[in-house]
Amino acid sequence: MIGLLQRVSQARVDAAGQTIGAIERGLLVLVGIQRADSESNSVRLLDRLLGYRVFADAAGRLNLSLASVGGGLLLVPQFTLAADTRKGSRASFSSAADRETGQRLFLHLLELARSRHSPVACGRFGADMQVTLTNDGPVTFWLES
Repeated sequence: MIGLLQRVSQARVDAAGQTIGAIERGLLVLVGIQRADSESNSVRLLDRLLGYRVFADAAGRLNLSLASVGGGLLLVPQFTLAADTRKGSRASFSSAADRETGQRLFLHLLELARSRHSPVACGRFGADMQVTLTNDGPVTFWLES
């Protein structure tokens, strides 16, 4: 499971002309689900998202986690993160989870996140979405579980 996290001062996701998820200061995480992923990958990714130190302490060092600052978490499913781009000029999605598995694992991650953190917002699996954010820093990390 892949999490492309971005520290944001604000972020929102729209679908069909309506805002379906929004946060203030926190993390926007684009989530890619691969064929070999399972529920245990969701648990591990969430542990890392909540504990990864990406917020500055009083000395300006990245020593604080999302859990410690109480920021928002916006999870957005993004199928294209699982692409294999090593060859040619067109991505291969053979390593991506099928739609049913991807949706099930994304919803599992979302349920876990809502049980362990607040506030949590999300995008809609399979929807055409527009994501708007103000990347703070910029701070962006690629996490895999």
